[in-house]
Parts: sequence; C-alpha cells; structure tokens
Amino acid sequence: MILGAPGSGKGTQGKLLAEHLGIPQISTGELLRAAVKQGTPLGRQAKGYMDQGLLVPDTIVLGLIREILESDAGAHGVLMDGFPRNVPQAVAVDKMLADRNERVDLVLLLDVAESELVQRLLARAAKEGRSDDNLESIKRRLQVYHEQTAPLVAYYERQGVVRRVPGSGSVDDIQCGVRQALGAVA
Repeated sequence: MILGAPGSGKGTQGKLLAEHLGIPQISTGELLRAAVKQGTPLGRQAKGYMDQGLLVPDTIVLGLIREILESDAGAHGVLMDGFPRNVPQAVAVDKMLADRNERVDLVLLLDVAESELVQRLLARAAKEGRSDDNLESIKRRLQVYHEQTAPLVAYYERQGVVRRVPGSGSVDDIQCGVRQALGAVA
C-alpha cells in the first residue's frame, strides 16, 4: 500500500513500484472508470453515483478490490494506491484479506513537507490547466487528508507495517528510497 498527501507522488511511485514487482497497481479511480467502461454490474452501480457527482459507496469500491484480488492479475499481490483513505475502509480491507488468509504486508508513507506539496499542486494545476486546484482548494484537500490519514497511519503503525519514505528529490531518488523500504521487510 502506498499512502501520501495529494501531490506526494503516490501515483508516480506506485506505478514504478508495481512495475518493478510485477503486480497490478490499484487506484480506485481507475478501477471505477474501467468498471463503468466495461459495463460490469459494479460498474453500472458506480456509474449512477458518479453521474450525480456523488462519492461511490465503500461497498462498491471494496467489491471492485475483491474482484481484482480474486483475479489472475492479483494472484501474487497488489499495490493499493491511495486506498484505503480512512480507518473504517482499512478495517474492511483487512477483513477481506483475512478471509483469504492474507494481510497488508507493507504501507509506504511518502513524507513531503506541506509547503512543497502546495508548490507541486499549484505547478501541476498550471501545467494541466486545472482551475479546481487553487490555493484554497489545495489547502482544504490537505486538511482533509490530515484529518483522515493521521488515524489511518496510526492504525497501520500499530500493526508494524508502516515505512516512511522521504518524498522529496528526484523521482529516481524517491524510488530508490521506496525500494530500500521494501527491502527492509523482504
């Protein structure tokens, strides 16, 4: 599992690590979009919420994750990117894995100073023309992240599976830290 604040590089680092390990990277947004595009039963349910601009309920998201875990692609593990986002979701994931005699092996937490996160998100907004990423919305997203993720990190720290990785520097430097953290548990 890879966690980090918005702009911490979860997607980039998760993609590189998943490729290195030869396992699928689970991004709930991508899972939802793919299920909707394929017209799966869960995708049709999710579409109704998405079309209304509502959050897709955890039951649907967890159902999609279960499908991946039960597929050939997920047979050797998965890398969860930015999910779970809160403790109740983590408890549900742990139960799902326990039912399969599996568990979360490692949680990588990308540590990046908040000032750097703000600068990264503002730069990304300018580059991608994202008008919704202004200073006010970025600060709100970071506040929500801290409110929801601090308890999640503590939850996984109690299980002894969290490894903090410095998230500043080049993509390659950060990936080196990610792989070192992975080696510390192997």
